[in-house]
Amino acid sequence: MNSTLLIVIIGIAAFWMILYALFGRREEKEEGLTVDLFIAMWRTKRLLGLIDSLAGKAKRFWKVYADVGIVLGFAGMAYVFYALLKTAMRTIQTGGEQSGVQLVIPGVTIPLWYGLIALAVVMVVHELSHGIVARAEDLPLKSVGLVLLAVIPGAFVEPDEEELEKAPLRSRLRVYGAGSLANVATALIALLIINFAITPVLQPAGILVSGVLEDGPAFGILQQGDIIIAMDGQQIRDMDSFINFMNTTKPGQVVTLTVLRNGEELNLQLKLGAHPEDPEKGYIGIYPAQHVVSKIGYENIVLPLFFTFYWIYVLNIGIGLMNLFPLVPLDGGRMLDDVVKAYLPERVAKPVRYFTIGVGLFLLALNLWPALANLVG
Repeated sequence: MNSTLLIVIIGIAAFWMILYALFGRREEKEEGLTVDLFIAMWRTKRLLGLIDSLAGKAKRFWKVYADVGIVLGFAGMAYVFYALLKTAMRTIQTGGEQSGVQLVIPGVTIPLWYGLIALAVVMVVHELSHGIVARAEDLPLKSVGLVLLAVIPGAFVEPDEEELEKAPLRSRLRVYGAGSLANVATALIALLIINFAITPVLQPAGILVSGVLEDGPAFGILQQGDIIIAMDGQQIRDMDSFINFMNTTKPGQVVTLTVLRNGEELNLQLKLGAHPEDPEKGYIGIYPAQHVVSKIGYENIVLPLFFTFYWIYVLNIGIGLMNLFPLVPLDGGRMLDDVVKAYLPERVAKPVRYFTIGVGLFLLALNLWPALANLVG
């Protein structure tokens, strides 16, 4: 286990020990803070009026909106199941070298502040959509609030589960499907903002070294954060020019890399290795990413906005679709479970539900296996 991960784990454990000592061992209440082992929940009723107001102004719209969520829910369920099945098979074939699911841990697997902002947006729009549709269906809400699960922040809307269970099947499906629909809609809005408001003021300015493989030729020569701006005197501005140059190289060839490191321009000699997928081509052994700068200046504003909306897009589309995976307690699992119970006799529905849970857990485990191995290793 690497030292950074160990420090993070110790820090998280210490935080929860202190929080539990101060606020733990208290009965769950309708409002206020309750802390259990690695779960902290803060509940309030103050925002219920706002949700009622939003739901009451256009009930017909919210019902049509939620019907779209039902369609998206079942289509997304099939897509996610197929995607995870496909990557699980690839994981088996490659002996765990390829990951189908990436763990979302701010500061570890994704950037800290961009990740936290994007996760907050994911949770707020998801739960707000659940709540508004529930009230549009005249289903009562007990509270709204914030939750911290280990290191993952979130928000929640707490419906009256007894009333939800008594509601017609279509009403329940509307409530379940509304959350992921809000995430997909938010992702599309973020993508439009990126493409039409931010990208036009950006221009490519080299290749960012986002990581260096320890067993690659660049290890000890290039560093994470370096920006490659030229190779053998040829200007490298975008990913296409980088790929085109690398396609002309051979293993053993020595190239001169011109890089920016902490604002200083350096010329570095690098002997290329053989590409793992094509031994006839040269190989550097880095994780390349496009580096961009602002055409209009104000990079301390423009670039943070770009990365904020980028991660809002990535996490909303990824988590929104993943939430439709047919595994209880995910929304997709609840949708499938309610449909199975409604249309199949109990003697058939029960084994179908157990089979779905078993297959779902197996696929999820296969997809998480490489991600966990990479994190620990």
